[in-house]
Amino acid sequence: MPDDWQRALAVVAHPDDLEYGPACAIAGWTAQGREVAYVMVTRGEAGMDTVDPAEAARHREREEIEAAALVGVQDVTFLDHRDGAVEYGLPLRRDIAAAIRRHRPEIVITLNFHERWRGGDWNSPDHRVVGRALLDAAGDAGNRWIFPELLAEGLEPWKGVRYAAVGGSPGARHAVDVTDCWEKGVAALAAHRTYLDYLGPDHPMADARAFLERKVERFGRRFGGRPAIAFELIGI
Repeated sequence: MPDDWQRALAVVAHPDDLEYGPACAIAGWTAQGREVAYVMVTRGEAGMDTVDPAEAARHREREEIEAAALVGVQDVTFLDHRDGAVEYGLPLRRDIAAAIRRHRPEIVITLNFHERWRGGDWNSPDHRVVGRALLDAAGDAGNRWIFPELLAEGLEPWKGVRYAAVGGSPGARHAVDVTDCWEKGVAALAAHRTYLDYLGPDHPMADARAFLERKVERFGRRFGGRPAIAFELIGI
């Protein structure tokens, strides 16, 4: 992965999206003194069938803020688009472009937005929509004539996004060595106690340590034998 950058902005659909892998790398970056901020497009309110959406949103927001802090991220924004029904379009592009102008990152981070996961399973519509909107918004952020109303909010154009790093992508060809920081990623995922408890002990994604241990070891076999988190890197 390129390391010639100082500021990153992670934009994902749901609380916990980053904790299922990319947060392990983010922990290492913040430990090196890099600045990382998070944007959650939704509050994850539709993620638990047996929990009222308003209650779920409160739990998931609180736990995401805690998870972020555990990997050195203090700035977490929620855009309040509707969980499970995020729509690609100008409102979403505008919201993300505004966040990019506000944070002025050199690299943006998101989750797999392709139709399928690495194992072939179908990806969720929110993931597919948010990732593609982020790539488009990275261009929008640099053009003063797209969403000119952002200028009135004091958000000047930002042309500085150079890369998008996509976690969980079947097209991943780059990796970050997380030997010294993946334990922080485990703690961050474990912070999502409400959701993990909802999944139940038999669900393969409910055991934070076992899930991430399998992931960093599997990627590590492809990238020199060291624990790693893999990304697809897209030039902007």
